[in-house]
Amino acid sequence: MTSSNLWMLTTIVGLACVTVLARSFFLISAKPWSLPRWVQRGLHYAPIAALAAVIVPEIVMTQGHLVSTWQDARVYSAVAGALWFFWRGSMLGTLLVGMAVYLPLHVGLGW
Repeated sequence: MTSSNLWMLTTIVGLACVTVLARSFFLISAKPWSLPRWVQRGLHYAPIAALAAVIVPEIVMTQGHLVSTWQDARVYSAVAGALWFFWRGSMLGTLLVGMAVYLPLHVGLGW
């Protein structure tokens, strides 16, 4: 086995051990325990924070740079979807309105 293969194998095994330990950390303790109230309250915001971290860069960036033109269908569809959501509160409506704005601008006008 070459030196680089040995390092790669060692790294993979090490990362696997760290992952197993981190995921089973809560099962190791024999006594029951609960998270503090402030952690439980903070975990309520984790899904929306993760969603925003994935979606916002896709809307405002292209190839790692901020959108520099007003002719970008993603921005208009995101604004239309957000307005619909704040007006009606419907997730399905938000998706439909966003796509109804995006498709004509992207396919029809080539934005």
